[in-house]
Amino acid sequence: MATKGQILDMTPVGMKFTVLQSGADTGGKSLDLHWELFPKCNMKDPLVHVHPHAIESYEVLEGEMEFFVKDKWLPAKKGDKLSVPKGVTHCFRNPTESVVTVYNTHEPALRMENYFEDVCKVLDKLTDKRTKEHKMNLKAMLYMSVLMNNYRNEIIAKSRPDAAIKVLGVLGKALGINY
Repeated sequence: MATKGQILDMTPVGMKFTVLQSGADTGGKSLDLHWELFPKCNMKDPLVHVHPHAIESYEVLEGEMEFFVKDKWLPAKKGDKLSVPKGVTHCFRNPTESVVTVYNTHEPALRMENYFEDVCKVLDKLTDKRTKEHKMNLKAMLYMSVLMNNYRNEIIAKSRPDAAIKVLGVLGKALGINY
């Protein structure tokens, strides 16, 4: 379980989150994060997803970025706010050459902090320690599919066929993949 001030370092995929308030701090009402999105973050393969039981909100604190909501990309700059209702397809990216900072909230918190902690664990296992690079190969797909299947109440990927994630997750578990 995440704690206030904890850094969730996902540098291999271009971002770092700081926990402002964990689910425990808010009695489960929300998970509040400060994001740093590095230049060109999520440009190749943003995770288009839904939160079936939570609202996700964003406030751009510094810089410019883009949000994909339902079926179109929306530009956002410092001061812009966006709230994505439960079950609505969305994702984000930083197409600029500068770091973007964002205040992000998931309401209710559910187990999103556990999800982010587990993403960090998986990235740590899959990232080349010499180059600091993360590549999406079969091993990575199996690990991420096991992870995504463990958090279906919190987040469901839409950019990759969900049926494929389910199957790869079951296969990964059968192969003993654990993070």
